[in-house]
Amino acid sequence: MDLHLIDPLSDSRWDAFVATHPRATVFHQRGWLDALARTYGYQPFVLTSTPAGRALSDGVVLCRVSSWVTGNRAVSLPFSDHCEPLADDDGLVVEFANSLRSECDRERWRYVELRPLSWSGGQECPLPRSRSYWFHNLDLTPSLEQIYKGLHKDCIQRRIRRAERERLAYETGRSERLIAELYDLLLITRRRHRLVPQPRCWFQNLIQCMGDDVQIRVARKRETPIAAILALRHQRSLVYKYGCSNEKFHHLAAMPFLFWRLIEESKASGLEKIDFGRSDIDDTGLTTFKDRLGTSKRLLTYLRYPQAENREPAGWRVPAIGHAFPFLPNAALPALGRLLYRHMG
Repeated sequence: MDLHLIDPLSDSRWDAFVATHPRATVFHQRGWLDALARTYGYQPFVLTSTPAGRALSDGVVLCRVSSWVTGNRAVSLPFSDHCEPLADDDGLVVEFANSLRSECDRERWRYVELRPLSWSGGQECPLPRSRSYWFHNLDLTPSLEQIYKGLHKDCIQRRIRRAERERLAYETGRSERLIAELYDLLLITRRRHRLVPQPRCWFQNLIQCMGDDVQIRVARKRETPIAAILALRHQRSLVYKYGCSNEKFHHLAAMPFLFWRLIEESKASGLEKIDFGRSDIDDTGLTTFKDRLGTSKRLLTYLRYPQAENREPAGWRVPAIGHAFPFLPNAALPALGRLLYRHMG
């Protein structure tokens, strides 16, 4: 079978294909790919069986990541929890995987990785199974009353009522002010967890590239921003991607309040599900929190050739600077993110 490479940033067929494919997600969108390219210099490409001049019938999208620190590789997709190969024929996806494996050997990439949401490849898959995570999804098709009853009574419902008694202010949008408030809270949260923050330009590029498909929600006590979330929309689904808060105000329950607003507004907009992303298998705290939001969970397993090392890429947690985090000024953290993140995808 002849396979072809196309550029999803310049080939309009990709937009049309993603807009209608039932398994496409926000991570397939050209806007998401464009933001990755602008921020980190990654090169997106699509492998397809469709020749030039015809409407696309299939495709798997990846990014070339070039790094002298973490090695050259192809990933579907960096900083994306999942990215399903879009093909109705499992045999065709195996063809894609075989081609990628051969290209990995030929180009001497460090590895090639697929992050399918549901496709496993079966016994014929040439890419070995790699790391697994929990994937969390909230079904919005029941009534709002039923969804509310599915929230944990003490940890979520009670805290939503607490936030409402506190009369927290709430704003949603994509303004520069909201980006700034989100990023300030992100710095606080990443410092608390001793993690390097994403560069600020990543969030600015998401807004520029994805427009109305991005929404920031911020909760304030009086005029002080105390929690924020960023979500991405595609067709009838929403992806909760980033959340951050100031721990000094955790007693006001702003995060449960924001999640409930997200659920209410998504339901009112006719959306059918909220993708709450992945959590590490051994991260019982995050898994339990998402369970308490009424989500269902299932295993999400990545495929990688050659076999993955049993560790995260360098940069997620940097031991050399971990102990120095309390002493680093806020201005140093974004600079560190700009330096490291392009090597981490």
